[in-house]
Amino acid sequence: MGKLGCNIDGNLDDAKFSEPLPWIGIYVAAASLACLILMAVDGIQGIRYRKFWFPCKYFSLNATSLTLIATAIKLAVDLNTSMPRRQDQLAKLSSTVFICTVMGNSMPSLGTMENKEMAMNIMALGILVITVIVNICIQLGTGVIYVFWKEHAFIMFIMLVLLLFWTFSALTVPTTKRYLELKYNKKYELALKESSKETSKTVVNKLREDLMKYWMMAHTCSPQFVMGRSVTCTATGAFCLLSAATLAEAMVRSYFMPWSLKFCIGKSDYQWSTTLVLVIQTIAVGVGTFAPAFRWFTAINFSCQNRGNTLWNKIFKVEHYWIQSLVEMKECPLTLRVRHRHFRKLAHAAKVQFLNLCIKVQTGIVLTSKVIRLISIFIVSQIFFCCSCCEDLKKKFKFKNGVSNTESGLESQLSLKLDLRRFVLHLEGEDVMVELMMKCKCDPTDHWMRMVGKKQPKDLIKLLETSTFSQGFKGVGKCDSNQVPSLGSEEPPNCWVLPVVTLTSIAVALPNINPCSIKQLIHGVNEGLEYVRLIEEYLDARDLLNIRKTAEVVWLGVELYRKWLDVDLHKLSLQEKSPKEIVQQLADTAKNRSVEFHTKPTNQCLTQSPSLWPVKVLAANSMYRISQTILQNCESINDQMGEKLFEAVVVMISDILGACLTNLQHLIPIKCLSSTIEEREESVRHAVYILGKTEKILNLLEQRAPPSLEPQKMACIDEWRSLYMQKNPSPFIPSSLESETASNDSSDFYVSIN
Repeated sequence: MGKLGCNIDGNLDDAKFSEPLPWIGIYVAAASLACLILMAVDGIQGIRYRKFWFPCKYFSLNATSLTLIATAIKLAVDLNTSMPRRQDQLAKLSSTVFICTVMGNSMPSLGTMENKEMAMNIMALGILVITVIVNICIQLGTGVIYVFWKEHAFIMFIMLVLLLFWTFSALTVPTTKRYLELKYNKKYELALKESSKETSKTVVNKLREDLMKYWMMAHTCSPQFVMGRSVTCTATGAFCLLSAATLAEAMVRSYFMPWSLKFCIGKSDYQWSTTLVLVIQTIAVGVGTFAPAFRWFTAINFSCQNRGNTLWNKIFKVEHYWIQSLVEMKECPLTLRVRHRHFRKLAHAAKVQFLNLCIKVQTGIVLTSKVIRLISIFIVSQIFFCCSCCEDLKKKFKFKNGVSNTESGLESQLSLKLDLRRFVLHLEGEDVMVELMMKCKCDPTDHWMRMVGKKQPKDLIKLLETSTFSQGFKGVGKCDSNQVPSLGSEEPPNCWVLPVVTLTSIAVALPNINPCSIKQLIHGVNEGLEYVRLIEEYLDARDLLNIRKTAEVVWLGVELYRKWLDVDLHKLSLQEKSPKEIVQQLADTAKNRSVEFHTKPTNQCLTQSPSLWPVKVLAANSMYRISQTILQNCESINDQMGEKLFEAVVVMISDILGACLTNLQHLIPIKCLSSTIEEREESVRHAVYILGKTEKILNLLEQRAPPSLEPQKMACIDEWRSLYMQKNPSPFIPSSLESETASNDSSDFYVSIN
């Protein structure tokens, strides 16, 4: 017996080297299937949301997708495995075409990348493409690929062209982003000014119109949409169609014209897996070509409709934004440190010459793209002309009255629509896009509002109806009395969420309360916190991250486990104790936690910064102050008063939520601005979602007079409390208990009024 890995003669035993290849073929097929699914999902999403430029949400160029692509094209770069059969040679070609499809499909994703990320991804893509081309050339020379050499040569040419288009299109992304960001900010200010002048409309109607403007602005300046409608991206659609047609031609010749090709006899080491790879990659090419082909067709269709209004001297004009970044780089000095003046001069001259060459290449690419579009228009316009003739014949069979009524109805509907032409953001040379956006009626805000409006937060609305909004949300100031002594040298600042979750904890712990009421309260608070968190995130400029974290930790325990920290609120409510004793127990537990923290010498540095206290200490401080406020002003609460106290606590919760939600009318416009240009479209959509779900809440809150606070101060709960203390220096008296006190002459229950 020979050594390990060697046969009896001492030579390397390679008999089993090819056995794993069918499994490798399955791995290649799986990677191709993953790309197919991701491209299909992007296509479905584009159709579903009527984004016919098909943004790349799931299949964009990044490290993951590049790894999948590199795995999927393994057959194309295999240099020495025998591939004699028809399906083997077709699998080689399909892998090559697959790269072209992926490049054309994912080109809009350039708009979502940062500059450094974009440079690295394009470098990686370039290395991959060049590697594939070199490997295919080697295989053509060695005979591994012995048929379809013309098809391979044509596909390699398309790959190089697409790589050039990718590289030089990426140079325009920073310029267009910067320009459209400035334009968005100006139009945003214009929309705010117009909205402030419309005093006769309700808040909801004003916000609805504003969101239509914001959506049009965000949609038309979306970096993926800007890239998707560019001439270079639409031209890649034509190249993708050509590559897919090349694969289709090779398959037709192979299966339906066998006399035109001669394949070798033999068996590939990949065995049956090449057929699986061929089937999946052929489907992937078809699915992946759909998006770039539709971008190309949409551009051609619109250009055909506006061909009479197009000036031919503008068609072959290269807009400045295509070369602006290259011009800026040419004007900037070199960052290289070269001591000798002569060498610095040579380096600068070389840089200028190189960038001049790049400018010429960029100009050539743009002009080539425009020529491709022009040729496509000429060809496709003939088809459109025939279709329009058929439509004219159909119209002759219709009654004239019916047609005129329909047209007048459409005109009346359009006249009622808000004119959004001024809010279509476009680049130089895209003036005709304004009409396109108006014709396609791409504003989906009304549809989203109707869809979301069916999912109103019912429990939150019921909760807000119990608030004292007509009296200025008194519970905001009543929940935490200044007469409660501080446990530390200084009090931490307040956020909206923490007193709400603390009061909810007290409400859950009260005895003899209907479980349905507890459940409804928690659902209502949970619905309200969704918007309160957003208000604090976008409108409250204070650094309250640790306090908000405290509120989230407390709420997690209350909502899921009915616990406040480690205190089981449900068990506490079942104990045979009066409401006052339960509130006192919560106050004592909180006080012990807080005192323990403040008395430790190791915590002295933290005590000087209350906002940095540990989560449990901040939660305990809030519980102590709110519990003591209730105890100070309710001297005696008998066993029968648990439900009344519960109602009073619910009113305070409702008041705090209601006061906070008055900021919704400020949150929605801010949310449409406070995001990067890549995320702005999604931010505006979320703002529409918020308005749709809170429409009834806004109408409810609009019934009260606005507080005498500046808009920037309304987002701070401490400002509300200060305003309340100025107007009402007296301590807390639960409103639901006041009426009970007036009608109850017994000594069992008494509310002190100091």
